[in-house]
Amino acid sequence: MATNSCNEAYVVENGGLKGSSKEMRPGRTAHNMSSSSLRKKSDLALVSKVPCRCLRMLLANLQEVILGTKLSILFPAIPLAVVAEFYSFGRPWVFALSLLGLTPLAERVSFLTEQIAYYTGPTVGGLLNATCGNATELIIAIFALSQHKIEVVKYSLLGSVLSNLLLVLGTSLLCGGLANLRKEQKYDRRQADVNSLMLLLALLCHLLPMLFRYAGAPATPTADLTLNLSRASSIVMLLAYVVYIFFQLVTHRQLFEAQEEGEEDDNTASGEEAVIGFWSGFVWLVGMTLVIALLSKYVVDTIESASASWGLSVSFLSIILLPIVGNAAEHAGAIIFAFKNKLDITLGVALGSATQIAMFVVPLCVVVAWTMGIRMDLNFNLLETCSLALSIIVTAFTLQDGTSHYMKGFVLLLCYVVIGACFFVLRTPLNQPNMNNLELKLSTEAVFRA
Repeated sequence: MATNSCNEAYVVENGGLKGSSKEMRPGRTAHNMSSSSLRKKSDLALVSKVPCRCLRMLLANLQEVILGTKLSILFPAIPLAVVAEFYSFGRPWVFALSLLGLTPLAERVSFLTEQIAYYTGPTVGGLLNATCGNATELIIAIFALSQHKIEVVKYSLLGSVLSNLLLVLGTSLLCGGLANLRKEQKYDRRQADVNSLMLLLALLCHLLPMLFRYAGAPATPTADLTLNLSRASSIVMLLAYVVYIFFQLVTHRQLFEAQEEGEEDDNTASGEEAVIGFWSGFVWLVGMTLVIALLSKYVVDTIESASASWGLSVSFLSIILLPIVGNAAEHAGAIIFAFKNKLDITLGVALGSATQIAMFVVPLCVVVAWTMGIRMDLNFNLLETCSLALSIIVTAFTLQDGTSHYMKGFVLLLCYVVIGACFFVLRTPLNQPNMNNLELKLSTEAVFRA
């Protein structure tokens, strides 16, 4: 009764819920379901006894937002990172603590967008999820762009796509296959087909700028042409992503809704009703975003120091470590649902995140860099682009028949291990000259010599 009375207070104060009943509210997205697997129900019986109404609401919000996740143990890393930066502790410590602090924040942003969706309706909630689902990667990329660390931007976004396609999906299919050896694992191919098409379009837009410099005459500088092609391709990708969101939220919503079958875990929040009010959720969302921005700045500022101290290349830290830690909550949720033989949710998380990064975050960074006067293109260099191409093709082949077993996951996971070993061995300097700029310089010198 105490919990229900607190929830009713939220609704009275913030307005009625939109589509909260099972008859009106459509199925939840895979991202919402994945994040909810790491949530835990809060017992508000003690909080409800606080006489002051304002204090009671504040404590209830703190309990739901801060303590309502199984990752709450990582929240102390946030003030520790701030203290370490303020008192100039070892910069590798600042880097490590900031990464740990980003892990629960990413899960809490997903929780808050879902809470706001109860008041705004599923369409607006879907748009919030589409824009905030990978807020951590986007904020890190923007801070790296502001410091002209274009390689860090490219590496981190490439790593996010690779980790979703190979690490998350591979681990999920492997664990799900081993846990359900005597069951036939099936999933809806239609959602996988749509995401695979979007990823192939993104691959085309990455391949052409890289190959463009081979199409012209040997002495023709192609740096400006490649940059212009990348900007045009980015606009096309953003337009395609807008249509994809319309396809996902309006015309073919049923393909992307996560079906909640079976019994829910007693410790997992079912999400059938809002637990915080609209304005409370909005304020918390803004606050969480600001904290993510602060920790992202710390990560960008200290990544080179961590690389030098740990003996790991910046490319390895950006491609392997950043995506694993930054999206650990979402990845864990996908694996948990694979154990439960709910592969549609797992595919929705892995493929949906990869599509969002490749078709929204990457081209948006190119456009943002354009407005900032920074020359960022879609040429991710030969090794990185080939890794992306093989990952997308292998994943598309893996998902073509609508069934799964542990061998498919094992192969995807091995592909990720090989790519990770490649970037572990490769030690490319962070400020190496861009191939297009190097080509322009060499061609200019050749003209002068002639």
